[in-house]
Amino acid sequence: MVRVSDQMGFELEVPSPPKRIVSLVPSQTELLAYLGLEKQVVGITRFCTEPESWFKQKARIGGTKDLHIEKILALAPDLVLGNKEENEKAAIEALKKEVPVWLSDVRDLDSALAMIGQVSKMCGKGQEGLVLQKEIQAAFAELKPLSRPKKVAYFIWRKPWMLVGGDTFIDAMLERLGFENVGRQFSGRYPSLSEAELSTLDADWYFLSSEPYPFGTKHREELETLVQPGGKSWLVDGALFSWYGSRLLQSPGYFSSLLARLEQAEA
Repeated sequence: MVRVSDQMGFELEVPSPPKRIVSLVPSQTELLAYLGLEKQVVGITRFCTEPESWFKQKARIGGTKDLHIEKILALAPDLVLGNKEENEKAAIEALKKEVPVWLSDVRDLDSALAMIGQVSKMCGKGQEGLVLQKEIQAAFAELKPLSRPKKVAYFIWRKPWMLVGGDTFIDAMLERLGFENVGRQFSGRYPSLSEAELSTLDADWYFLSSEPYPFGTKHREELETLVQPGGKSWLVDGALFSWYGSRLLQSPGYFSSLLARLEQAEA
């Protein structure tokens, strides 16, 4: 057993390395797969769709917000990996009474890289994690932000319409791309807006994320009737903006392509 600290500052003892892992977060599940931990991972959530083979074969223990505690404990995990934002505090506290739970708290690229390093080392894949960290850092170093800052509103939900606010991982990604996130003007990390508040939004671009709400073309048209004239809506890949594990390898390439298309649309 080794004593480790999670990103919340809590200490816990885990086997070195753990042999039965339950993952409560899709992006961290994908990271575990990237690290080659197929045999060690025994349980995932119903939202852990990547890799597809795991989604089909691994035991599912509910959703990120509605965990089935009994199913998790029945799998006899020696490590549970969760996240402060994505999992409910009450469920995490209940699990902590029975099994070791390591929580991430990811709000920007640096804390994402730290999570990757800590999880990799804890699971006996320290070298693989170090290589992944360096590859992600190199990819982001090549990313060139907008030449002139633009205002953007990033939507994650409809009925009610919900924006990404400040102090969030997506907000940090938007800032790296040269955007000014208008969601910061509202209180809360994910503020809900009334139609009256929507009508006051003044943004150059309105991003509609592919997750957690599956926005489509009809929603672009709907939104453009609710906000101030002039701004344009755009469907974006939510996973590449919000999954903070190994998916970050793909994000800079997608971001560069997105920025090029946006600038071309304005030309």
